[in-house]
Amino acid sequence: MSSTLDIRIDGPVAHVWLNRPEVRNAFNDATIAELTKTFLALGHNPQLRAVVLGAHGKAFSAGADLNWMRAMADYTWEQNRDDAARLAEMLWTLYSCPLPVVGRLQGDCYAGGVGLAAVCDVLVAAEGVQFCLSEAKLGLLPATISPYVIRAMGEQAARRYFITAERFSAAEAHRLGLVHEVCPAEVLDERVDAIVAALVANGPQAVKACKRLVQDVAGQPISAALRDDTARRIADIRASDEGRAGVRSFLDKRSPPWVVS
Repeated sequence: MSSTLDIRIDGPVAHVWLNRPEVRNAFNDATIAELTKTFLALGHNPQLRAVVLGAHGKAFSAGADLNWMRAMADYTWEQNRDDAARLAEMLWTLYSCPLPVVGRLQGDCYAGGVGLAAVCDVLVAAEGVQFCLSEAKLGLLPATISPYVIRAMGEQAARRYFITAERFSAAEAHRLGLVHEVCPAEVLDERVDAIVAALVANGPQAVKACKRLVQDVAGQPISAALRDDTARRIADIRASDEGRAGVRSFLDKRSPPWVVS
């Protein structure tokens, strides 16, 4: 039973909602622990095909909880390191979850909340959502979220927004590549549902393999080792039961076995 999350399973899709609207879904050590535990479990559930990560209330996430920050003010260096390591592990758990994760942003997304958004595979934001990497305003830096945010928005954009701590709009986030799609708030769920429908129409193992492929290949030099690795990956999936069934279904002009009619 989670105290900070609202978790719902609907057939092959899990919906994970940040559920602390009274503090704008700011996260603390409990939220971090529960997100880590939840996504580890979801990633090992063979019945699931996708996860939607959203939030209840007016904000997606305001970053760190104020009470948690007050406690951290008295931490030793070692305690700060251990605390940050748990956050880093949570972000990695979401990023490396075998299932595709669709982020649903209905409200403002600040500081660590931007990191939480950046680990999603597909990100849809409502018009009017504001983003801010606000750590420098507090004399801090967005260290643990930086690997994901820099990958998502690019080095040059990260240079600016890390050091200025300026707010930027959903439209700007879309222009930078952080957000895949921006839509009116009233059709946010419709757009998220359409993306989920596209995901579950594809081969479940192929989707997982595609997610791993992007993570493993991005930024790598096109070396002989990489070329060999990609050849091995396509051979593996062509020879798999799912790959064989998918190709046969295509050639026979019928739906593949993983599509539920």
